[in-house]
Amino acid sequence: ASDVLPSLDGNTRQKPPNLSRDYGNLILEADGFAEVFPEHKYLIVECLREMGYKTGMTGDGVNDAPALKRADVGVAVQGSTDAARAAADIVLTEPGLATIVHGILIARCIFIRIRNFITYRIAATLQLLLFFFVAIFAFRPSEYEPEDQDDHSWPNFFHMPVIMLMLITLLNDGTLIAIGYDNVEPPSTPTVWNLRVVFVIGVVLAGVACISSLLLLKLSLESWQEGSIYQRIGLGGISYGQITTSIFLKVAVSDFLTLFSARAGENWFWTSSPAPILLAAGAMALTTSTILACVWPMSRPDGIPTLGLERKQPYALPAFIWVYCILWWFIQDAAKVYTYRFLIAFNVFQYNDSGMIPDHFPTPFDNNGISSKSISNVPNITPGRKIEILDNSPLAKKGK
Repeated sequence: ASDVLPSLDGNTRQKPPNLSRDYGNLILEADGFAEVFPEHKYLIVECLREMGYKTGMTGDGVNDAPALKRADVGVAVQGSTDAARAAADIVLTEPGLATIVHGILIARCIFIRIRNFITYRIAATLQLLLFFFVAIFAFRPSEYEPEDQDDHSWPNFFHMPVIMLMLITLLNDGTLIAIGYDNVEPPSTPTVWNLRVVFVIGVVLAGVACISSLLLLKLSLESWQEGSIYQRIGLGGISYGQITTSIFLKVAVSDFLTLFSARAGENWFWTSSPAPILLAAGAMALTTSTILACVWPMSRPDGIPTLGLERKQPYALPAFIWVYCILWWFIQDAAKVYTYRFLIAFNVFQYNDSGMIPDHFPTPFDNNGISSKSISNVPNITPGRKIEILDNSPLAKKGK
């Protein structure tokens, strides 16, 4: 009943100074209120917000407008008055509240797509930066140059033509556009940004890809040495132009494969199928990169020797690079999965706290010597319990 609820001050029209402290438990314990006025609805919403809740409010009339305006998410139902529509954040155009659930699921899908995009962008950028930074200082190709090499001299440090970097970036961006249409599963708990986790996963993906690229560069430079791995598998004696193109193909392929690992989140990349448009974009980018690497004419863009892999023996080099990239892709995905498991096991960066009801809701009075409210004595609410949305609609099942 309204006589036990807080009211605005009769003179100043301000809320009670100790709203959450005096009325918090009452509002949390109640299943509902009857015979309330607009100010009561407003103060109930305000009390919940003071206690740390993200509060939603539905309504259809003028008397609901103040509470709709004050809530974190105000929802005007179908057939609402103009005042309610103006005060609300969301206006429903169909009867019932089921569309709110659908809207939440769609929003969570969008969030996951954005998170996947950022994770991949961090991984792809760091992979390129780290690889070229380390390669320039760690390798001196002239020290690996064979004595009988007569087509051109090997440079003192490794670098790649700008046009190749531009091609990788161009194809990369074209593939990224398709990630906005990818298939994703909406999580059952609220989604919040944890940028430290996103950055850590991006660094792990980039680190594995960078290590594999540096290792391939070393193997390629040593291809003329007796007993080298390339010599043992029949790929020895590749020219420096082929080394340049090999690294172009390796970076391009591993870059695009990283996308399919980043989009799977905590799971292995094969557990969720990508959308056809993303799969087509990735296949086009990989095919284009492979064809360019195979048929690149003998040239010296930016003074760097460059030669297509299929224009000179060993002709099996492109196939070897593809197999090499796929093997490292599995290693990269395993590193990602076990990094997530480590974060979950030790709750690093509070990774497990997303969607959880905290044990304590801070109020403005916590710093004034007054004991804080706890929800441990509130029925039907368990501290540390996940808030889940259960929905059996096709939207929830498909994640679209």
